[in-house]
Amino acid sequence: MKARVTVMLKGGILDPQGEAVKNALNSLGYNQVNSIRQGKVIEIDLDETSKEKAIKNVEKMCKKLLANTVVENYEIEIN
Repeated sequence: MKARVTVMLKGGILDPQGEAVKNALNSLGYNQVNSIRQGKVIEIDLDETSKEKAIKNVEKMCKKLLANTVVENYEIEIN
């Protein structure tokens, strides 16, 4: 079973990397770009057959290591 975790900064938290990418795109002539929020995607290959157990385990992983829940949100997809 595979899990995909998408981690993004919460709304209202400054995103200096996103701002740098936006400025770079604007300097390349992509002036229609108003803002960018940059995050990360983590793919996990799990030795699990139960979707419910997989979600619970990945939730624990996110809370303990993969996301800083003070400033980041995360979404879990199980395939």
